[in-house]
Order: sequence, then structure tokens, then C-alpha cells
Amino acid sequence: MSHKSDAVLFELHAEVCKIFSHPKRLQIIEALRGKELTVGEVVARLRLPKANVSQHLAVLRQKRVVMTRREGLNIYYRISNPKIIQACDLMRHVLVEQLEEGERLAKKFRTR
Repeated sequence: MSHKSDAVLFELHAEVCKIFSHPKRLQIIEALRGKELTVGEVVARLRLPKANVSQHLAVLRQKRVVMTRREGLNIYYRISNPKIIQACDLMRHVLVEQLEEGERLAKKFRTR
């Protein structure tokens, strides 16, 4: 890849990462893990206001993180690519490891 195409790819990467910077969107992604849900079902699972969920789903749909399927009056949302879940899982594992390491260090210094 050329330097210019690398720059474009980094820019796109940063834009996608912004999508995952909101905790509510991460909760929605987790709720959609391996299943399709309507807005109402996401609202019921997460106990969030419907307007808020709809707004976040619109952002996720615009950035192609989720896809939709219409059935009658219902619109079902699902994760567009399973690698999105894998990426979220990987980041979560890194965070857990960092927290555990921080706890080990804190415990080590408390015992001194």
C-alpha cells in the first residue's frame, strides 16, 4: 500500500473507532450478539429510552455496524459482520487484563 492509501485507511479506522466510543452503543452491540432484535426489544433489554436507542441504532446503521430487515411493521437489527463482535471481545479482554494487572500492582504496594 502507498503512503497515501495508508493515510486514508488510518482515517477510516479512526472514524470507525469513534462509533465504539459510546458506552450505550457498546451495550446495543452486545445485546445484538448473535441475534436480531427490534428497537422495542433493545429498549426492554437495556432499559434505555426508546429515542436514545433509536438514535444510537441510526448511527450504527449509517456506519454499517448493524443491518436491518423489515418484517411487517417491525424492523429487526443485527450485527453486519461477526468480526465486529470479535473486535469488541478482544478489546474487552485487553481491558480486563489491564484492570487485573492494576489490582496486582496495587495489592503489591499495599503489602509493603
